[in-house]
Amino acid sequence: QVQLVESGGGLVQAGGSLRLSCAASGRTFSSVAMAWFRQASGKEREFVALIDWTGGSTSYTDSVKGRFTISRDNAKNTVDLQMNSLKPEDTAMYYCAMVRRIWYISENPGDFGSWGQGTQVTVSS
Repeated sequence: QVQLVESGGGLVQAGGSLRLSCAASGRTFSSVAMAWFRQASGKEREFVALIDWTGGSTSYTDSVKGRFTISRDNAKNTVDLQMNSLKPEDTAMYYCAMVRRIWYISENPGDFGSWGQGTQVTVSS
């Protein structure tokens, strides 16, 4: 069974940076796409960033393009999210997620079968 454990959240001032990390267990990590989602209080969970199984293809929601960078290390079974120029509207619980199927890309939360417990990011103005 896959386990995902996030770390790196915290409180930061607007304009600051944070780096989130997700450690994954399981043998299929290098064959699956990984993503970060976030959920602000009172709002639905939303897609943030995706990286394919090779690390060669990424996608981002428009609001974070140019500020966030997703990366992965298949040797260490980790996926990171570097967040720069943070804004108060980035405040949310951030979740790491693994796609259900190997060699498959999706931004739909329903296509993700494994989720971490979440790490809180709070950006003060």
